Amino acid sequence: MIYTITLNPAIDRLIKVKGTLTKKRTNRAHQVEYDLGGKGLHVSNVLTKFNMENKALGYIGETNRPLMESILAKKNICHHLLVEDGASTRECIVVMDDTNAGSLMITENGFHVSKENHSKLIDFLHQFLTEKDIVVIAGSMPPNYTIAQLLEIINTIKNKKCFIACDLSGEALAAVVDMGINFIKPNQYEVEVLFQNNQTTLIQKIKELAIKIDYVVVSLGKDGSYVAHKDNLYQVTSPTVEERNDTGAGDVFVGSFIAQFVQGKDLKTIMKYATGCSASKVTKHNSTDFDIKEAESYFNRISIKKLGSDEDVVS
Repeated sequence: MIYTITLNPAIDRLIKVKGTLTKKRTNRAHQVEYDLGGKGLHVSNVLTKFNMENKALGYIGETNRPLMESILAKKNICHHLLVEDGASTRECIVVMDDTNAGSLMITENGFHVSKENHSKLIDFLHQFLTEKDIVVIAGSMPPNYTIAQLLEIINTIKNKKCFIACDLSGEALAAVVDMGINFIKPNQYEVEVLFQNNQTTLIQKIKELAIKIDYVVVSLGKDGSYVAHKDNLYQVTSPTVEERNDTGAGDVFVGSFIAQFVQGKDLKTIMKYATGCSASKVTKHNSTDFDIKEAESYFNRISIKKLGSDEDVVS
């Protein structure tokens, strides 16, 4: 079983405005819709599209619970989300215009999670996890959540000998790196923050991370990614596509990576799917859509080069 954990879930409110989004002018919305928010929930959506059995764990607010659960049901996402009484799941407002120049995102902070619900999550992990399971923890932390609580979750999972993948940032990322988990996906800036007083190159920093972490993926945005595994480091170049909304692209990458990994695919195939599906995502107007067939059509435009070699591994 694959479990995803979203500590700070969200509902994405997508607003499409006519023309070009401009300050000091009335920007009229001509399309508004709600979509799934929160990185871990996005990963569950990707896994479901790949027909991979998974269950979404985490927290949701009681106040707008019906809206969130209707979105989850529409996307056929199996979940065990703990309800926080009197709280409202945060909204992320995503604004797009007709220029297809990318999206503007405004996020709320989220609700405070009770100690009782934190304990319930720990109890669930103790009761149901087995060493055959994979756990993906992704997204921001709730306002009152502590690093100690995050580490309690990680330790509980590690004690079950599960594969642990994390897409976190800041202190949370630093904490899980120190614990030596199996997969991380920071961007270039987040790697630099991890090594604030280290003047080595980005490549050297990635290699250092790969000593502790089985799979290190460093996102370079439109320029692709670096992927480190064992003693090998690859540079992956993304296809050029028309961008409409890049919200959720990194989550599609993580979900696609895990889906292929669970199926036992080789690393080159894993990277092709993760990169292709992420590229497909940015061509869509909402936060979660991507097309697997479209992603596969991009494969011949994705290059994977093993650094230290003059030849492409796959072209």
